[in-house]
Amino acid sequence: MEILDKRGIGLSSLQESITTTNNSGRLIFHLFGALAEFERNLIRERTTAGLVAARARGHRGGRPKALDPTKRQLAVKLYTEGQYTIIEICKLMGISKPTLYNYIDEINT
Repeated sequence: MEILDKRGIGLSSLQESITTTNNSGRLIFHLFGALAEFERNLIRERTTAGLVAARARGHRGGRPKALDPTKRQLAVKLYTEGQYTIIEICKLMGISKPTLYNYIDEINT
């Protein structure tokens, strides 16, 4: 809005009869902006509180793992032994290459 104001461009809402070319219109526009920012902050606080409460109840966010821990270890073991190619391991386990690499990083760290 400041950029438009510096260039001498005003904003007029025909439906609400608000214009930023006069002081009262600018005041209303800034009030709406402040209220919108306030609402965004409330939403952020509620979301954070909800995530904290869910974690306290034992819920974990994110997508579930494609393989259970024993199958993940087996996939990494097949990779480290070097008997099978990455593509063969992925086909055997039914996972993608990035998923396999994520499991390898998970085990190695």
